Amino acid sequence: MTTDPWGRVDDDGTVYVRTSEGERVVGSWQAGAPEEALAFFRRKYDSLVTEVELLEKRLRTTDLSAAQALAGVDKLRAAVREAHAVGDLDALMRRLDVLAERAEERKVEQKHAQEQARTHAREVKERIVAEAERVAEETTHWKSGAERMRALIDEWKAAPRADRPTEQALWKRMSAARNSFSKRRKAYFAGLDAQREEVREAKEQIVAEAEALSDSTEWGPTSGRYRELMQRWKASGRADRASEDRLWARFKAAQDAFFQARNAVFAERDAELRVNAEAKEKILAEAEQELSSISDPRRARARLREYQEAWEEAGQLPRDSRDRLEGAFRRIEEEVRRAEEKEWQRTNPEARARAQATVDQLRGSLADMEEKLAKAREAGDDRKVRDLEDGIATRRSWLQEAEKALEEMS
Repeated sequence: MTTDPWGRVDDDGTVYVRTSEGERVVGSWQAGAPEEALAFFRRKYDSLVTEVELLEKRLRTTDLSAAQALAGVDKLRAAVREAHAVGDLDALMRRLDVLAERAEERKVEQKHAQEQARTHAREVKERIVAEAERVAEETTHWKSGAERMRALIDEWKAAPRADRPTEQALWKRMSAARNSFSKRRKAYFAGLDAQREEVREAKEQIVAEAEALSDSTEWGPTSGRYRELMQRWKASGRADRASEDRLWARFKAAQDAFFQARNAVFAERDAELRVNAEAKEKILAEAEQELSSISDPRRARARLREYQEAWEEAGQLPRDSRDRLEGAFRRIEEEVRRAEEKEWQRTNPEARARAQATVDQLRGSLADMEEKLAKAREAGDDRKVRDLEDGIATRRSWLQEAEKALEEMS
């Protein structure tokens, strides 16, 4: 009989392995020496050792899941219990027990990590959903809102998954927010289309009125009507782009036709009025020269009336010189009016009486102050002397101005 620390081969070739539970048969060997039998069954044991070592390494160096590790331990335990091998099978079992403990620890760690990951995933997706709901409820910038909603859907797809009930509940809110935004946007554009249609109809009416006026020869009233139509056009809002461009082209064509015709008539009329401008240029020059040399306002007024009559008789002015010539003539009229006003003020009895009263008052005040000054000097009151001298100097200057004004009224 050939023996080994962990097994033996009986004389009849039966091979045994020793365990803590006693011996058990693992096979038989009839083809050679007993040592060869033990070596053969030890190699089978070594294979089991290799498998245990491999599982230990995977658990130590990789992210092997606890479930996979425990499944591997159970498989190897069964293999060791039923192993047809010779070796320290109890030691292998103890190593597998250690592996099982480590796998259980990893199970707890992975469960905790999964819970943290799910919590994080829930927080991420709740944030995404909350923003989607805000976009759906508040956004009125539809283009940027649609872009943001698409970006949030992409963020949702890229985000980690939470637990199934949470995932379903959050996706239901996300989908509802997206549908709500789509409905609001569709309703807005539907209302916008209706509004643009109303604007188009209003502008169709404006254009029809503009075209009806394009042949008018009532230049003043029709010009006013075109201004009113332009104000209505601007106040009515915007139709769709194609209608807006088409209607504006028609409106502008009608308006241009009228104003081109009006400008042609006015240009012809202005040419006929050149002779009037020449006559008024002559009247203006004569009036400026003569009236500036007349010192008597009454005589200047009488002469101005003659120039005014001549001015009216000369007729209308062309548009390009109307403002300049009319303005120059108005300035001559204003100069005559101011000269009359000045003369009236100069000869006004009430004004002269007020001027005389002012002069008398200032003279009396000066006499009183000069008397006080003399007394202050006698008393040696230098401060009062200085104050009175300053006051007298001021009133003398006032008196000079008042006497001058009174003299001009004489």
